[in-house]
Amino acid sequence: MQCEDLGDALAAVAEGDALLGRAERRHVERCLRCQAEVVQYRKLLRAMRAMRTDVLEPAPGLLADILAGLEEAGERHAVRSLLSGRRIAYLGGLAAATAAGAAGAIVFATRTRRTRLAG
Repeated sequence: MQCEDLGDALAAVAEGDALLGRAERRHVERCLRCQAEVVQYRKLLRAMRAMRTDVLEPAPGLLADILAGLEEAGERHAVRSLLSGRRIAYLGGLAAATAAGAAGAIVFATRTRRTRLAG
């Protein structure tokens, strides 16, 4: 029996949802590591049960701070998307200008070549 094989079973035992078999119980009785793991699971469960009854009161102004932070983040996102939209338009314009320049160069080269052949 290996400690790694008992991980899920120990959590279920700590919750009271399962029982260990004879070989598993014998291992846990002799293994300090597994015993410590069961103790940790039980501590965690106690802490979680205690949290169920705790009522947390938010600090005064916390909601206003959260809403202001969300508004600020939204504004930053809007500005960033606006700038990236312009950047895409600039790049599109640059690509169009480059393509037009290349087309113009090809037309010019073709006309120059025809002029030389005719002349």
